[in-house]
Amino acid sequence: MHRPVEARRAGDPRDPVAPRDPGSLRDPAEPVVLGDLDDSGDPRGLGEPGDLGDLDDSGDPRDLGEPGDLGDPRHPRDPAVPGNAATPATPATSGDPATSGEVDAGAGAAVERAYREHWARLLAMLTSELRDLDLAEEALQEAYTAAVTAWPPVPANPPAWLLTTARRRAVDRLRRTAVAARKLPLLIVDEPDHHEVPDDRLRLIFTCCHPALSMEARVALTLRCVGGLTTRQIARLFLVSEATMAARLTRAKKKISQAGIPYRVPDGEELTRRRDGVLAVIYLIFTEGYAATEGERVISHELAGEAIALASLLVGLLPGDSEARALQALMMLHHARRDARVQPDGTLVTLADQDRSRWHHHEIAAALEVLRPGPPGPYLIQAAIAVQHATAATAEETDWREICELYGLLETLTGSAVVRLNRAVAVAEAHGAARGLDLLDGLDLPGYHLLPATRAELLRRLGRTEEALAEYGRAIALVGTAQEREFLITRRRSLDEESTP
Repeated sequence: MHRPVEARRAGDPRDPVAPRDPGSLRDPAEPVVLGDLDDSGDPRGLGEPGDLGDLDDSGDPRDLGEPGDLGDPRHPRDPAVPGNAATPATPATSGDPATSGEVDAGAGAAVERAYREHWARLLAMLTSELRDLDLAEEALQEAYTAAVTAWPPVPANPPAWLLTTARRRAVDRLRRTAVAARKLPLLIVDEPDHHEVPDDRLRLIFTCCHPALSMEARVALTLRCVGGLTTRQIARLFLVSEATMAARLTRAKKKISQAGIPYRVPDGEELTRRRDGVLAVIYLIFTEGYAATEGERVISHELAGEAIALASLLVGLLPGDSEARALQALMMLHHARRDARVQPDGTLVTLADQDRSRWHHHEIAAALEVLRPGPPGPYLIQAAIAVQHATAATAEETDWREICELYGLLETLTGSAVVRLNRAVAVAEAHGAARGLDLLDGLDLPGYHLLPATRAELLRRLGRTEEALAEYGRAIALVGTAQEREFLITRRRSLDEESTP
């Protein structure tokens, strides 16, 4: 039995772990959402008719340990499957660079690949050299646009070609405006004395997450600059219009230049203070890779791998930080199930129906090694939940009562509406659909398709067919990816057929 732990804030009232303003970003605890509306461990996965599957799928934490300490979140069962975690994929991003005119198909594919694989690293390098994030981004975007017409032939070293072209475009811009001497000092590049920064992208993410920026701006800017997401995709994450997000990004970049925000990784106490914002940003990047907001693919392995790689870099800076470690482990546990989440034809597979032999058990074992006991923070609790799902031999062995208790603790800690949604799913699994549905009364998550989708599943279990069909319709109208839309349409169709005499 878990002992109650006094709730503590994970940050200031604007902490993205628990956004209370419906207009702010979606909860970063997202891959912990509905768990079975799509498969998940994440927020989807509805399961077979009459089976909610793992609507929350997040995992379950076993021992909270002593009061105020989460104990060891690694479940004693299934001590570890031999192997080491696979190296996360390098940079990734969603969307294509702007293009115009006739485009060779091979060249277009090469540019797309270069954008996915090299955007973040190249932008970080250019920002370090130019000391102007806005100039670096514009010059790099122009380089990608130029590549569309300049390739083929595709150069032997695409990132080197792009970097050289971007440098030239930046110099041209500075010459045209005749402010080169005044431009360069705008961004202060400090070399840290006490630790080596293994990746320029970590400097970039701390710059984008500087406390001089609003929390929404920090997350959005990092998703754009480090994650390479398009403005439209970021807008969907924030549940705002594309125009609003574009203006927010522009203001954030200007603020970095005008405020002289340093391009560096902070030291000492400042590093600890700024950690929470960075963790939230990394998790949101993972969320977009794990459960995309739009497009034909619901999963981007590259983007999810990029988030895990960034978390690993952060853990290297904060090896004793249980929350940083928990976030890395949480993402690794979710990502380890990637091959079982979608069938070859693109159909989503619920957590309960996944072939667990296709999970990457060596990555699960590696994630368990990353975890460390510590005070109950939002990521440590979520990681503990994920451990339960990842180590259960079968879906039937999932301990939903434990998950209910952990989600209760997480909701007390964060006040998050998305956490309440997950908790409702866990309660439905442990205590019945009616009790789960009661927890959704009054819950408001504008534009979030998983809320009506969850209501639909619970109403379906209770035999309230007409209400369930209406909720499926609301969810379908809001869903952003083709695979999820097809999944929900199939669920609604099957219920309609079942109820037709």
